[in-house]
Amino acid sequence: MSFPRPPRLLRCIGFDDAPFGRRRGSAVPLIGAVCAGTRFEGMVFGNIRRDGLNTTREVVRLLEEGKFLPQLHLILFDGLAFGGLNLLDLPAISARLGRPCVALMRRPPDLERMELAVRKLPQFRRRLGLIEKAGPVHRYGPFYFQVQGAPADEVGEALDRLTDTGNVPEALRLAHMIGGAIVTGQSGRRA
Repeated sequence: MSFPRPPRLLRCIGFDDAPFGRRRGSAVPLIGAVCAGTRFEGMVFGNIRRDGLNTTREVVRLLEEGKFLPQLHLILFDGLAFGGLNLLDLPAISARLGRPCVALMRRPPDLERMELAVRKLPQFRRRLGLIEKAGPVHRYGPFYFQVQGAPADEVGEALDRLTDTGNVPEALRLAHMIGGAIVTGQSGRRA
């Protein structure tokens, strides 16, 4: 997939989870913020299970049943794991929705530590497979990411265009802030 060149705006959605409790299986809010460039245009809201395996299904449901998918060029995620270790199937989402999918990280992942944590959960082999299927970690400027559905260099350029300040695309920053406000009554500082 090739992204539209400036001056045309890129449209994306950024998904993040909200703060959540410790009990395995409890509901965790999942927020998707839609942006045209860096301008907020809408949102979707769903729920996943802490340490479950339903984030992929919920993301697909929110986008297939909603109005935003036809407008989107890119789907962004705050990492691969939501609600603890509820892991995404990045290639499955990209293939099903026909859009590039990107899992962003603030720093390179500690895969060894993640594997140790995953081994303590049910269906750990399936979870390890999801980590492996997400592909290699790329770096472009301040961004570390895994991508399915588009070349890493094109995605890196798109991330630059979708970021206003800092090292987080605006859609992910907004999803993070909205999630914090829904659970705690106010948005947090760090996105």
